[in-house]
Amino acid sequence: MTGIVREVTIGDCRLIQGDCLEVMPGLGPVDALVTDPPYGMSFQSNHRKDAHRKIKNDKDTRMIEWACAQKASHSSYVWMRWDNIAHVPRPSSLITWVKNNHSMGDLKHEHARKTEVCAFYRGGGHFFPGLRPSDVVHCQRTANEHHPTEKPTRLMQDLIRWTSGTVSDPFMGSGTTGVACVREGRRFIGIEMDPDYFDIACRRIRDAYAQPDMFVASPTSAPVQGGMGF
Repeated sequence: MTGIVREVTIGDCRLIQGDCLEVMPGLGPVDALVTDPPYGMSFQSNHRKDAHRKIKNDKDTRMIEWACAQKASHSSYVWMRWDNIAHVPRPSSLITWVKNNHSMGDLKHEHARKTEVCAFYRGGGHFFPGLRPSDVVHCQRTANEHHPTEKPTRLMQDLIRWTSGTVSDPFMGSGTTGVACVREGRRFIGIEMDPDYFDIACRRIRDAYAQPDMFVASPTSAPVQGGMGF
């Protein structure tokens, strides 16, 4: 398949190192897309003793636009900055994550931001597997131990519970979406270009299988036809 550098299967998780723009077309139909692409802000964290390096493809909004244009039979959830919404198709809903910290931004002329947003796009076979969820999620941020823009695993578990079928993440990073899928008993396909983050994702997902969350029940959502089979 075009674009694949390495491929590793761990349990129900298929992990691919490569360029998602080249890999995704060869994977076939997508059930659910849950992803956190580069926001187009050349982000680099300075809040660690050992700073993370800059994120690839983060100089403009092309990756956000590409992710939001992908078609999923059930649903897509794409994380972004509030101002990215001007560059993407209108979503079905906009999910707001309320964090326990303020971002820096413009300290004189901008309200301190405690939120990030996630664009929700419903597919043709969409349904909510449980009760209709709120568009606000409260969750403490991580310490960005594995990645400069790392999302909390519990936050990603919330999103995954709103989806059905195999979950795909073309910007896997350090593998948080995959870890969330392991904890929720879901199949996962992740793609990551950076070899170091790919290795971190593999390790975290192996660790998640080695330490299962005994309090998470098996999924009960209805099946969705097709989508990125193994």
